[in-house]
Amino acid sequence: MTSEAVKPEAGFQPLADRMRPTSLDDVAGQDHLLGPEKPLRRAIETGRIHSMILWGPPGTGKTTLARLMAARAGAPFISLSAVFAGVKEIRAAVAEAERTLSEEGRRTVLFIDEVHRFNKAQQDALLHHVEDGTFVLIGATTENPSFELNNALLSRARVYVLKSVDAPALRRVLDRALADDLRGLGGLRMEMDGEQRDRLALAADGDARRALNLLEILSDLAPEHDGRRVVTGALVNEVIAGGTRRFDKGGDIFYDQISALHKSVRGSAPDAALYWLCRMLDGGCDPRYIARRVVRMASEDIGNADPRALALATSAWDVQERLGSPEGELALAQAVVYLACAAKSNAVYTAYNAALQDARRYGSLDVPLQLRNAPTTLMKGLDYGKGYRYAHDEAEGYAAGENYFPDGMGRPRYYQPAPRGLEAKIAEKLAHLRELDEKHDKS
Repeated sequence: MTSEAVKPEAGFQPLADRMRPTSLDDVAGQDHLLGPEKPLRRAIETGRIHSMILWGPPGTGKTTLARLMAARAGAPFISLSAVFAGVKEIRAAVAEAERTLSEEGRRTVLFIDEVHRFNKAQQDALLHHVEDGTFVLIGATTENPSFELNNALLSRARVYVLKSVDAPALRRVLDRALADDLRGLGGLRMEMDGEQRDRLALAADGDARRALNLLEILSDLAPEHDGRRVVTGALVNEVIAGGTRRFDKGGDIFYDQISALHKSVRGSAPDAALYWLCRMLDGGCDPRYIARRVVRMASEDIGNADPRALALATSAWDVQERLGSPEGELALAQAVVYLACAAKSNAVYTAYNAALQDARRYGSLDVPLQLRNAPTTLMKGLDYGKGYRYAHDEAEGYAAGENYFPDGMGRPRYYQPAPRGLEAKIAEKLAHLRELDEKHDKS
């Protein structure tokens, strides 16, 4: 038995494409860019567009904005995808833009989706044509331009950051699609109450395209009664089930969220730390990655102010490895809450970095003779270990005045305990030992 691929209907357009905004006022969200008197809005309305990079999550209107700019400026619009376009397509686009400029005196808008996918050579190939005005470049990317685009290209294009579309704005997108008989659901009457629309908007997770795709699926699945499609709560559950939050592993959203978790722990905000932990787990982050980062937090931001934090963090990691999901995540939550509530100190972290800097700066200084081990007669004859003071034989178990650094370094002081938690006691002890050193030096 053979199967045959189902072909889309002739002229079929997805709902998200049919409902693409035709004016700036219809663009969902982005008020920080398109609000009254905002520079980008003024540039679009006056038709004085410039080369730019639109950076933002999927479904935030990057392609729509590019099309609106070209239409408002009366400029020809060429669209390429960096995923599929190669040298041939770039040359063809440049040739078409040059022809339009010479014959019609109009500059073309060259829109490149996923522009970060172009390699350095492909990005460099655009520079000359951007500079001489052959076309206005509008690049769209979901990745941080600072990391993914050449500095030369960034210096010739302004970066605009688009934000995720909030739930109220997504609700308006859905309402507009349901009310638009021409471009919306083709005159199909759908009965959806406000709660169902809100749930759909929330499930779209900041993505307008996703919101409209979910609505279109609902329209296909909803049973018809008396010329109307009736949407039930059970059907909404079925459509949005299995949807995951936006969490691009290895991308900016990934690192932004782990940064938020770390800073919440450092800021002693257990509720916020627990929220970001759940956000990452809900988005599909590997719990073992979180476990590794939690161990880092225990050493970097708590350290000796509460040494139990490191033990609890490593135990949580062990539980995650042994039990897996979902049991292991509860141990991670326990560790994260404890770390957030614990006394904070970055004294060890700061001391480590300072000592590492000195180790690199001074190079391979010799180990002082009194600190060297002397397991052989030859080594003893070379004075290895001579003059070493065994601390346990000294008063208070401390060899006052002894210097354990290489010659020429002095006695740098890296570790400065914080006046919190156990480190407050450590600070008292170290202060006492320094007093003993001073007395010994004077004597």
